[in-house]
Amino acid sequence: MRRYLFVGILGLLGCGGDDTPTSPSAPAVSFFVTSATSVTGNLGGLTAADATCQRLATAAGFSGGVWRAYLSVEHDASNGNRPTNARDRIGPGPWRNVNGTVVANTLAELHARTGDPSVFVDEHGKRINGQWTGSPAPVEHDILTGSNTDGTLAVGLTCGDWTSASTDLAAQVGHADGLGPNQSTTGTLSSWNSAHANQNCADTAPRGGAGRFYCFAK
Repeated sequence: MRRYLFVGILGLLGCGGDDTPTSPSAPAVSFFVTSATSVTGNLGGLTAADATCQRLATAAGFSGGVWRAYLSVEHDASNGNRPTNARDRIGPGPWRNVNGTVVANTLAELHARTGDPSVFVDEHGKRINGQWTGSPAPVEHDILTGSNTDGTLAVGLTCGDWTSASTDLAAQVGHADGLGPNQSTTGTLSSWNSAHANQNCADTAPRGGAGRFYCFAK
């Protein structure tokens, strides 16, 4: 009697059946701000920055995709030692963050938008410290890009193609939260990729940075 009762319960639970419903796959993550930081603008060069993106993506469990750092350089060894624009490294889109939010669907849409603390998050879904209400200190919303607002190279503002910690060089940065002091969005302060130049490449903290950069999956 007990045996028949056990078998009946198994049947009700559907054990061994093939018709168990499955949930649809979530869209693949294809964007994040690095949780890893750098005291200086020396990231080890473009190849090392790409490797950081790949390492963080793998550690976070993001499957597939080739990850690239959104960084422009003046001399790219893989491009005949010619300049390379950040926008040309990341594919055509769309890109989604770890929370499933669409950052942008196309390159044009990406470079027309402004920063947003709830969208430009790290690989764990954590907001970047900034000027947004309730943000912890210190401000770290300056994200290294070396780029103009359209994603092209900002000449002379790449910390020597991300290999220098010199006080004589600087880098162009964007604001992940799209905000300036007192939550200002005037001028270029709302730009996620080209808000202003940092103080120098020896220390990424002054003016509100921590040596983070953006990662995109192609």
